[in-house]
Amino acid sequence: MPLLSVTDLRTHFYTRNGIYRAVDGVSFSVERGETLGIVGESGSGKSVTCYSIMGLIPQPPGRIVSGTAMFDGVDLLHCTPKQARSIRGKRVAMIFQDPMTSLNPFLRVSEQIIEPLLIHENISRRDALTRALAMLEAVGINDAAKRIHYYPHEFSGGMRQRVMIAMALITKPELLIADEPTTALDVTVQAQILELIKKMQQELGMAVVFITHDLGVVSGLCDRVQVMYAGRIVETADTRTLFHAPSHPYTRALQRSIPALQSKGAELYTIPGLPPDVSKTISGCAFASRCEFAAERCTASTPELAPVSPTHSQACLRVQAGEL
Repeated sequence: MPLLSVTDLRTHFYTRNGIYRAVDGVSFSVERGETLGIVGESGSGKSVTCYSIMGLIPQPPGRIVSGTAMFDGVDLLHCTPKQARSIRGKRVAMIFQDPMTSLNPFLRVSEQIIEPLLIHENISRRDALTRALAMLEAVGINDAAKRIHYYPHEFSGGMRQRVMIAMALITKPELLIADEPTTALDVTVQAQILELIKKMQQELGMAVVFITHDLGVVSGLCDRVQVMYAGRIVETADTRTLFHAPSHPYTRALQRSIPALQSKGAELYTIPGLPPDVSKTISGCAFASRCEFAAERCTASTPELAPVSPTHSQACLRVQAGEL
């Protein structure tokens, strides 16, 4: 039985300018100890999917229109506030995208790291500080005994991200959601953060949902990958299959845009056009206007995920018809 099973999740935002269908029928599962990557351009619905699961969608204007998110027998989308508090921050934790805006600038780092322990565990403040100090050392904070009492602005970007990871892992969660935790970091620090997440996952045996816009980042981190576009999943497969035999034109385009895979001196490939406006009804395939393989029928009917193999599914009408 999967640790987390999401079925037909739809999250819409109701604004004066229309209804934005940020997540429009997403289904997936995560096994214990597995790392699932969610990949796609900005605005594809990656973060909103995970914010919905965590109960962090502002309502209004947001609303979870339909779906379930079963975590160890509890529906996270429809559970009571008491059930949500007992799971969120304890059994399910999240690393947010921007640590500078996620950390409280008025509180010392020590206060923010021990808060989950004081809420979820019957533990003294002294013991909580001892565990917080050990966790800061585990995530690579030098001179942790002194720095634990610093304010967030006294840390560099990479160090703040490590603090966020320490906060998420201090309760030893069963599921960690990482929302683009390396986006604002330089390449060296990015590699260190990714290695740290892998190390902590192995030590704690937790499942990880890793959100990113960069296919290259997930290649050495994830067991499975699902590609999102315009609020829907367009392809899902194990990592090796997705990189060696991508089926959906959007996945192929994302792969072509990885700089490391392009010939030296060649012009960098970019996907033409812009993502669609999800406040408007999209007829047919959402990627059709940007797809070099689009045919007339691609704008007539909306493709659904269809299996390519037992572990590989994609949503392209022409691929399903055997034309690509």
